[in-house]
Amino acid sequence: METDWKQGNRIVLLPDSRCFVPALLDAIDSARESIWLEQYLVESGRLTRRFFAALARAAQRGVEVHVLLDSFGAAGLGQRERVRLSTSGAALRHYNPFMMRRLRRNLVRTHRKLVLIDRRVAYTGGYCLTDDYLGDWFDLMVKMEGPVVADWITLFADLWESPRTHGDKAPIARQPAATGQPGNLAARLAHNEGQHSPSIRHSLHRQVVAATRRIWLYTPYFLPSHQLRRSLAEASACGIDVRLLVAGKGHDHPSVRTAGRRHYDRLLDAGVAIYEYQPRFTHAKFCIVDDWVTVGSCNFDHWSLHWNLEANVEVENAAFADELAGLFENHSQESRPILAETWKHRPGSQRLRERIAALIGAWLAGLR
Repeated sequence: METDWKQGNRIVLLPDSRCFVPALLDAIDSARESIWLEQYLVESGRLTRRFFAALARAAQRGVEVHVLLDSFGAAGLGQRERVRLSTSGAALRHYNPFMMRRLRRNLVRTHRKLVLIDRRVAYTGGYCLTDDYLGDWFDLMVKMEGPVVADWITLFADLWESPRTHGDKAPIARQPAATGQPGNLAARLAHNEGQHSPSIRHSLHRQVVAATRRIWLYTPYFLPSHQLRRSLAEASACGIDVRLLVAGKGHDHPSVRTAGRRHYDRLLDAGVAIYEYQPRFTHAKFCIVDDWVTVGSCNFDHWSLHWNLEANVEVENAAFADELAGLFENHSQESRPILAETWKHRPGSQRLRERIAALIGAWLAGLR
């Protein structure tokens, strides 16, 4: 669902793990009352040990620590880390444990990435707790302060208390801390609740259809709906500046990349500029439409748009949109542009792989 727009927020962009990892660890070490963390992909390794050690220190000094992990995404988290966290006094819960008797329901995962500090500051973005972020992957996060944080508190608390979440039943306080008006940005929370509430997708479609100047879409996994592909092509054909920046080098899911490339032809014919980022794998996801921005955990693929629990913050502000646009342009310069004439002459074997991958992707989307 989409919450109401709230005024008076301060939102800071934290690009790259070299920026957001120290910021998150400092926030955890500085917490006085509470730390709530929700995460999808968590794997044992150096980065996770650093975060879990910081969480354990916080719990031992009396901070209320609640950690909510997706049971599938945390399959790579070792028992040692789990025990260390629990014995420190932190509360640990898992969302939607796998059960053979309800196979279809197992497809619904929480893909959200959220850190809440003292019910006053919230962080979201695309990051995961995996050693891939120690220099190999690019991602970004945003830090939020102000009235919009109250909606992120409710979002976390609702899932913590959900019957689909299992583990420590420690109570949770929903009351946000008094924050005043720390900034001047209008912002709101948009979140998907699986296939029955695709609010991020609906919001994006409305903005794309109403665009007047630009639509710049940045995503590692480009498998959008037919409706979104058509809207992007129509906007470009009408003279709107439509750009797509996707992951290129070192993709963590090559089949998804292959399936997404199946849609390049129509977009290129309509004048959409397409770039594949080269320096390293990029896991960031955001969209800029005129002066509106959506950024958070949601990829523009079938899983995020139809199955996953996702959460994005939306911001309506020219300066913030231009800051993200600057990052987009910098990455475009480090990318390989996909040229229409060259793309039309790609090998037949590549076309076949794209078609097969796209058919599999369409079948998975049809399971809903």
